[in-house]
Amino acid sequence: MTSVAVHGLGYVGLPTAALFANEGFSVVGVDTDRERIEMLRESAPPYNEVELEAYVQQALDSGRLSLQTTATESDYHLICVPTPFDEDAERAVLTYVEQAARNVEPHLREGDTVILTSTSPPGTTEHVVGPALEIGGLRAGRDFHLAHCPETILPGNILHEIKHNDRIVGGIDDDSTESAAWLFESVTESHVHRAPDPTTAEFVKLTQNTFRDTNIALANELAKVARDYGVDVRSSFDLANTHPRVSLLTPGPGVGGHCLPVDPHYLGQNSDSVDLIECARDVNDGMVEYVSDMLTDELGSLAGANVAVFGLAYKGNVDDARNSPGERFARTLFEEPPLITTDG
Repeated sequence: MTSVAVHGLGYVGLPTAALFANEGFSVVGVDTDRERIEMLRESAPPYNEVELEAYVQQALDSGRLSLQTTATESDYHLICVPTPFDEDAERAVLTYVEQAARNVEPHLREGDTVILTSTSPPGTTEHVVGPALEIGGLRAGRDFHLAHCPETILPGNILHEIKHNDRIVGGIDDDSTESAAWLFESVTESHVHRAPDPTTAEFVKLTQNTFRDTNIALANELAKVARDYGVDVRSSFDLANTHPRVSLLTPGPGVGGHCLPVDPHYLGQNSDSVDLIECARDVNDGMVEYVSDMLTDELGSLAGANVAVFGLAYKGNVDDARNSPGERFARTLFEEPPLITTDG
């Protein structure tokens, strides 16, 4: 039985570990947070996801998924740890990625495959993960396989997404690519696409989210322009979208979640050619203040007003409030004169 070690049991790692276990692999879920391991052993996952609790429990009950705090030998190692963005340094924090690779290294054997799934700046797999794995003398591409396969999940619909979304894999050589592709082809019900190298696979994931963020920014900026002309933006977009090559998105108070507000920044980590991308980020980040100004214009003054804020998650029907524009909007209101209340 092929063995898989999933390093990091968060929003991506836990369902990924359960997926491989329920598809017949022998899986070890590894997380250095002992409290998280104990919680997962004793109670439900801390996510409001349809069927996820039962799916994880099924994997545990089968005996094919075990949980521990230390790395172990395995045919495949999947690194699914966070890559937060340091706004002050304007760089991705790759500490968790590098440490996970260092934890794998003592247990790495010839013929094993290591796959980074964490969303990362282009070059992370080759220039951060690879060197950390090679400390003991084994070489990527010669002694073990190394690849990148970015996660693509939608909070609120994780189980469907990890089974049915297309996957993209890019290895440092053909054998690495094929080894990673075989693993994901064993569990996905969609297509696994081969990228020429890990950096391309990393770049593709970032461009997907940047495309969405930039198109949202266009919709938001056009909404502001429409207001200046007294035009109803939603009905005007409906009319514009009758053109066969136009598909304007719906404007809103900003962009939230872990991906869209963060991933576009990673493209600029080693490139200065991100003018439009940075502008889009500024537009979307500025929508909270714009909506607050709209509210003030409508009411004349917020002093003594009762304001109900509905929807503090970053999108509908999820319990994820990371980078939520609704939460930031509520905080903006608290900075106004007193007697303002929020309810979500």
